[in-house]
Amino acid sequence: MKLIALLLLLSVQPINWEPDFNNAKKIAKEKNELILLNFSGSDWCGPCIVLRRDYLESPVFTDMANANLVLVNADFPRKKKNIGSPEQIKRNEDLAEIYNKEGSFPLTFLLDADGKVIKSWHGKPETSPEQWTAEIKAICESRK
Repeated sequence: MKLIALLLLLSVQPINWEPDFNNAKKIAKEKNELILLNFSGSDWCGPCIVLRRDYLESPVFTDMANANLVLVNADFPRKKKNIGSPEQIKRNEDLAEIYNKEGSFPLTFLLDADGKVIKSWHGKPETSPEQWTAEIKAICESRK
């Protein structure tokens, strides 16, 4: 049993988050992929922490995301030790001006390579990680 658990852990690919939205759009155009933009408060927002742990870091999501999505996380932590560089803070604030003026957390968007909203989720998805991932994958496949 321990061997199976170890193999599962080793088979999970790490998820790659693109810190620059403009670069994410370029990558999405080159690869014909969609962008998943997540607004989070990683060190203070309970639902954000659950979304990341149970959905965004689940093996089913990471496998699908690595094959179909460019991921961008606009994080707004409160603890000084977690705050990003001034450049990252500015990029996240600029994204919030466009996509999250109300300051909702978590807030997740599926976008095309031009940044047009295809679908959004306010809060944690109401379906299981597997169902949510399947929904996103179906949208990705329908747009290729």
